[in-house]
Amino acid sequence: MRIAQVSPLLERVPPPAYGGIELVVGLLTDELVRRGHEVTLFASGDSISLAKLESVHPRALRLDKDVKETSIYEMLQLASVYDRADEFDIIHSHMGCASLPYANLVNTPTVHTLHGIFTPDNQKMFQYAKRQPFISISNAQREISLGLNYTATIYNGIDISSYKFHPQAEEPPYLAFLGRISPEKGTHLAIAIAKQSGWHLKIAGKVDVVDIEYFEREIKPLIDGKQIEYLGEANHQQKNALMGGAVATLFPITWREPFGLVMVESMAAGTPVIAMKLGSTTEVIAHGKTGFLCNNWKECVNAIDKVAELDRYVCRQHVESYFSLQRMTDGYEEVYRHIMQQKFAKNGHLRSTTALGISKK
Repeated sequence: MRIAQVSPLLERVPPPAYGGIELVVGLLTDELVRRGHEVTLFASGDSISLAKLESVHPRALRLDKDVKETSIYEMLQLASVYDRADEFDIIHSHMGCASLPYANLVNTPTVHTLHGIFTPDNQKMFQYAKRQPFISISNAQREISLGLNYTATIYNGIDISSYKFHPQAEEPPYLAFLGRISPEKGTHLAIAIAKQSGWHLKIAGKVDVVDIEYFEREIKPLIDGKQIEYLGEANHQQKNALMGGAVATLFPITWREPFGLVMVESMAAGTPVIAMKLGSTTEVIAHGKTGFLCNNWKECVNAIDKVAELDRYVCRQHVESYFSLQRMTDGYEEVYRHIMQQKFAKNGHLRSTTALGISKK
């Protein structure tokens, strides 16, 4: 099958450090190539992929200080994709609502994986294109009132083999927090949990421009380099080591998290997750087995004492069962097959699964 994967341009595919969407796009793209599909990846020019790479800019936009209007490059990329729509059987967009108006103008079907949240503004665009096929990354992410044409829920998957398993935490013990340093990710709550409990906290993550004021006002003054450490942005190996060595990873979000790849990465390393019971956390964490779901940050403090009761092997097995790259790719292949069958049935010449280039699992 001829597939176009369309990634955001802010980060490289795969990302050198932070970038959950780009990580998923990179893993999925390469696995589809390994399964025999003809894949073209539309992404930043510094991306690394087994697929054919097409780009409108030589590097990730976040790293290019000369770029002032990122939306221009986004439009250029989508124009390039849809100018060539006839070259593909399926266009798979990870661009959110940006690709919706383009997809209505061509015959090649576009499936949209929704990685973000709905807002009062973007809901207008989603309702305009609600008949297009959508994939949610958790059931909690769905906004039923919009009446979108959801084809499936497919959880994000990771290449588990690239995560070293840590059968026990390091000494001296510590808690970990990884992700964007932002109010919705709850960095301030992670610090509150550490201070209330007396535990050492290691923080790693990027600070986006929109979150600089939050970092300077609420986070930086509490970083003492002793109990509360900020390690900057971590790459894959550093993240794996940091989470794997922790007693627990804190995930005290304040928003309706669509998925939260950090939870899966932590459990793959063997480390339980203590999270707020919001958004997708109830679907990702097995409460009392791979972590704890809490209603407030004080419950998170109390949960720390229970973490020692959890089996770190169970955390790893949970990811292998539900959040593997293979399971994610199987899900996407099934969606592609279903969409192509619908297209051919509508045109009056339904083809077999084998003819569509996808074998049944």
